[in-house]
Amino acid sequence: MIRVPSLIHAGEFQSLKIQDMTFVAYRNQDPPLKNEVFFEEHAVIFVLEGEKKFVSATQTIHVRKGNIVFIRRGYYLMQETIDTNYRSLVFFFNEKLLKEFVGQHLELFENSLIRNDENSTLLVFEITESLDKFTESIFPYFNLKTQYLNHFLRLKLHELLLHILEIDVSGQFKNILFSLYKGEKVDLDYLMQSYYLKPLSLDELSRLSGRSLSAFKRDFQEKFEISPALWIKNKRLEYAGLQLENTHKNVSEISMEIGYESVSHFIKAFKERFGKTPGIR
Repeated sequence: MIRVPSLIHAGEFQSLKIQDMTFVAYRNQDPPLKNEVFFEEHAVIFVLEGEKKFVSATQTIHVRKGNIVFIRRGYYLMQETIDTNYRSLVFFFNEKLLKEFVGQHLELFENSLIRNDENSTLLVFEITESLDKFTESIFPYFNLKTQYLNHFLRLKLHELLLHILEIDVSGQFKNILFSLYKGEKVDLDYLMQSYYLKPLSLDELSRLSGRSLSAFKRDFQEKFEISPALWIKNKRLEYAGLQLENTHKNVSEISMEIGYESVSHFIKAFKERFGKTPGIR
């Protein structure tokens, strides 16, 4: 699984980094691969060339040149098409920046709803003429040497958000921003069912839930009467049991699938949980 933006490699990306945001110009001329990607921050992607498919827990979208996609922080499968090169401009926003933006423009959010719709993790828009000119205005900054770069880029990101609000006919993007500003929390049932098989740390899960790590652990304990780490372990072992009963996968394949690097550790944990060795029916 690839984590972005923290695992962005200079050889693959032309990037701009400032205090709490990252600009990335991405070019890919390699054969397309299906990648598991964890977006550590919310992102906006401008598709400049080629096509890409994004798959979340609830959505599958196909974007191509001329599209913009807003991606909420989380886990996705991504795949480029075979017959075209893919190139995009990606903007990452942490919640501090988004809350700062909403706070400075509260008059734009007077009729917004606090709605944390987990089903809308991906929003697709068409690049307008003004957004096309906006992308052109970004590229000179990759070679700009100035002590004011952070300030210029912060203004550019605010400009981008305003452009997207202008074309957000459904109001979904506006409602998402306002919900983030108000600190709306994600439902723990939905979150854990979506992510318990993914190799995410408790800190990453807490951020996805809209909580601090301590609040995440506290709320989780109150709701499930068990620690998140033990809940995840038990759910993965239950999943392993179902896979053993209903598929032709072997013990090694299943142990790897649920995050065990050692088969012997998996067998020990399975026996402790169910009182028998995996594979014995």
